[in-house]
Amino acid sequence: MAAQLPTLFLSHGSPMHALQPGAVRGVWENLGRTLPRPKALLISSAHWETGSPELTAAEKPETIHDFYGFPKPLYEIQYPAKGSPALAFRSVDLLKQAGLTAKEDPVRGLDHGAWSPLLYMYPEADVPVVQVSVQTGLGPRHHLDVGRALAPLAKEGVLILGSGHMTHNLRERRDGAPAPYARDFQDWVKQRIDRHALVELADYRKRTPNGVRAHPTDEHFLPLFVALGAAGESYTASRIYDGIEMGALAMDAYLFN
Repeated sequence: MAAQLPTLFLSHGSPMHALQPGAVRGVWENLGRTLPRPKALLISSAHWETGSPELTAAEKPETIHDFYGFPKPLYEIQYPAKGSPALAFRSVDLLKQAGLTAKEDPVRGLDHGAWSPLLYMYPEADVPVVQVSVQTGLGPRHHLDVGRALAPLAKEGVLILGSGHMTHNLRERRDGAPAPYARDFQDWVKQRIDRHALVELADYRKRTPNGVRAHPTDEHFLPLFVALGAAGESYTASRIYDGIEMGALAMDAYLFN
């Protein structure tokens, strides 16, 4: 049996991070160099929303350019990783065993929430990738359950990765110093992660005055809960990046062992 892999949460940033990753580039590259090489990647991305969990099951998933108004070179990027129908089927089975409705999608490709960080983690695109959708209407606790259902995959050589954002209020982007509320929210989340206070964390919209401001909608925060659920009850958390861009977009990255 393969050694159990950690799980990850990454803030993937603007689509422009695929061309100009800035300081987070070193974090992404270092993960690819230092983590045990996975047999496959299972990525929960904020940019695929469905009513119930769905898994990409294409042999060769297309590179989806799910954004508008960016420079032409961004639309020319391809991330030609293979898919893994077998991993998709295994994931669906685990979710169903946990009482969750789930299915494969045979045509869906990889959106920029998945391929932007992978361009730097695994630039050769030589690790198979399966993407799992988020269910914005079902909230954080549901995504903890999704992660817990998928947790056995971490013992099977699969790296489970949540790709979203620590804060994602695009209306508050600005030049200058980080907004105090964004720093406060980062700190509040880290305290709950370190204390394993996941029920409190899942209720973030009510438990902290900055929750709704940090996330006017849930979808970019939900991949964190997939990664936490898959990490198991006795995880240890390492925050490996905490930069803030454009004043209000926290780019936190976490490794859960």
